[in-house]
Amino acid sequence: MIRVLIVASSAIARAGLEALLKETSNIEVIDSVASLEQTGSQDQDVIVVAGEIPQHVLELGQESNIVLLAADPQPAALEWIRSGVRAVLPRDAGPAQLIAAIEAAAAGLVVLRPEEIEPWLGSPKLDGPIEALTSREIEVLGMLAEGLANKIIAHRLGISEHTVKFHVTSIMEKLHAASRTEAVTLGIRRGLIML
Repeated sequence: MIRVLIVASSAIARAGLEALLKETSNIEVIDSVASLEQTGSQDQDVIVVAGEIPQHVLELGQESNIVLLAADPQPAALEWIRSGVRAVLPRDAGPAQLIAAIEAAAAGLVVLRPEEIEPWLGSPKLDGPIEALTSREIEVLGMLAEGLANKIIAHRLGISEHTVKFHVTSIMEKLHAASRTEAVTLGIRRGLIML
């Protein structure tokens, strides 16, 4: 069970978040407050903050798993993540996105939308439309992202090393990549695989 503390200056936002999260079987809302000063010593797994983000909340980022719901998360998302915040979502994020972000934050993962990580990755190489990868090629691409050699990929998939080489060549051609590393980078940028 993930224990969640909701912090939002708006009573309507608090009520909405509380109602949404109470319907989720693996999440328990332990408190819902207007500011962190109103809480005693809480034993939460995740703090969901909606609205203005006070500096003292960011200072908790290194010790707490914080999910921020911001009006315009893009300009400051990287700064918030560097402060230790685990997830940055727009205020209008859907219920599935919010729940997934809470679960990820509780697991110690970081959640950002693709447009927020583009400054870190640089602009994507888009040489025109790409041919769709098969499910096996996506599986091989995921293993390439893990840094596995062809021999190990072949063993894991129960196929020959020659077949793995064929898949890698096909992936690189379809993604217009010059190297395995570039294929993995393009696969991440295009949402084909997650790290």
